[in-house]
Amino acid sequence: MNLYLRYFDSEALVSNVDDAIAFLANIDEIGMDPDLEEDIREYVASDVYYPKRYKIRPRVYFIIIKTEAATMQDFKEKKALHAAPESREKVPTPSVMRLNEEMPGWYEGVLDFKRVLLVPGTGKFQYRDTHFVARCKAMSGLDCYNRIVDHLRSRVDNRSQFPSAKGKNFKFRYLGMSKES
Repeated sequence: MNLYLRYFDSEALVSNVDDAIAFLANIDEIGMDPDLEEDIREYVASDVYYPKRYKIRPRVYFIIIKTEAATMQDFKEKKALHAAPESREKVPTPSVMRLNEEMPGWYEGVLDFKRVLLVPGTGKFQYRDTHFVARCKAMSGLDCYNRIVDHLRSRVDNRSQFPSAKGKNFKFRYLGMSKES
């Protein structure tokens, strides 16, 4: 595993933690000290694979990324993205990736949206979080989303707010060619 380090325009791809610390020590603004060195060594030795950001001063950071890339060009072209070894085969495809995947059949869509409702006592309107579940025949997850939103738009106040199909407030699952009960 290699380490990619970046501080403004200074960047490096190194093969070990000692080279990383030497690179950072050559940048005066970072101010390498024993505590920072120990923290970097712990991060590199850990099983954590997400990037680590270190604060230098307000809104100024340097970053360290663990990577399998052998060269800087490979890293820049994202040819060696790292996934944790135990999760490489078990990670389900995120819904966003499957949104446009064409699979004609029945879908169940779950949509959380802001619905405008009249408050009877005051005569004023307010937004209410609304959970809506529907099963529909569609060509893809995106088609399912569009059908649900079209259905709701004709039945709720036009000021109601619908989330993006790519957001966390829309989920879908493919039911198959025939609707499950």
